Amino acid sequence: MKPFVPTAFLKLLNRATRQAHKRTLGMATSALQQMLRASRPKKRATTRPARKVATKKAGDDARFTRHALPGGRYHKLFVPSGFQNRRLPLLVMLHGCSQDPDDFAAGTRMNELAQEFGLVVLYPAQPKRSNASKCWNWYLPTDQRRDNGEPALLTAIVRAVAARPDVDPRRVYVAGLSAGGAMAAILGREYPDLFAAVGVHSGVAPGTAHDMPSAFAAMKGRSVVAPEPARAASEVMPVIVFHGDIDRTVHPRNGEHLLAGAVSSVASAAVERGRIGGRRFTRSVYADGQGRARAEHWLVHGAGHAWSGGSPLGSFADAVGPDASREMLRFFLQHELSA
Repeated sequence: MKPFVPTAFLKLLNRATRQAHKRTLGMATSALQQMLRASRPKKRATTRPARKVATKKAGDDARFTRHALPGGRYHKLFVPSGFQNRRLPLLVMLHGCSQDPDDFAAGTRMNELAQEFGLVVLYPAQPKRSNASKCWNWYLPTDQRRDNGEPALLTAIVRAVAARPDVDPRRVYVAGLSAGGAMAAILGREYPDLFAAVGVHSGVAPGTAHDMPSAFAAMKGRSVVAPEPARAASEVMPVIVFHGDIDRTVHPRNGEHLLAGAVSSVASAAVERGRIGGRRFTRSVYADGQGRARAEHWLVHGAGHAWSGGSPLGSFADAVGPDASREMLRFFLQHELSA
């Protein structure tokens, strides 16, 4: 005769067994992730050093702090050490979907470079209540226009930080990855009086979508881009674009769309081909009549949907290839708003 086992006890036993299995699976997954991180190739030093504005060694007064905002929003701000009594450029960094400021800062290594070159870096955070995947809503018409939706929210934060005594309001730049890159392009188009230059990595051109279906079409490179009105070269927002040529999330054709408006009023491109950090690249530089670069397009061969030359400590970062962060800073620091 089988011993009697209460049903409640069996339920508890089954639950405990399932929990133990989950713990074991979690430990195995963690170990696998560590193995994958350890097996990733190390980034080689770039052969194209950027021009340094200033170089300081980080000290105890370097700060990376969180600042709460109304409605559950927040941003993080990096202030480098050793630059007292100086007005520094401000770089706004817009993360991609599923990311947050800490993750994006780690993957791009932008705080490390900001300490090297002397920049204040602002990382706005997109809360889940505004987008379940923490994407910036670049594809909604209300979030594509000046002083509306997310552009209004973001620029309010930027203006507040730019008013700090240690920030130079003539040298404010914005860059982003994927959805963050698409929103950076919108901010550059809508606020040429605030931003001096824009960097877009794996992003989408403004005006290519108006809802979720058209957003997916744009990401696949099937959008129809409305032609930009003719403008003088001096009125075109300086832009630097990075895109991997095997990006299966955002088609690399979007990088060409982003350049369309910027290069219509400048001279033809000077094209350079080379290899940095184990990846080949094609770099197109568009200059105005005075020889000043107004646009750059980096097509990184063999790269997917990830920040080129980034750190494996962050998500969507490719440690192999040209250093997008360093190249963007080099490009940005050539430009400033007229007084």
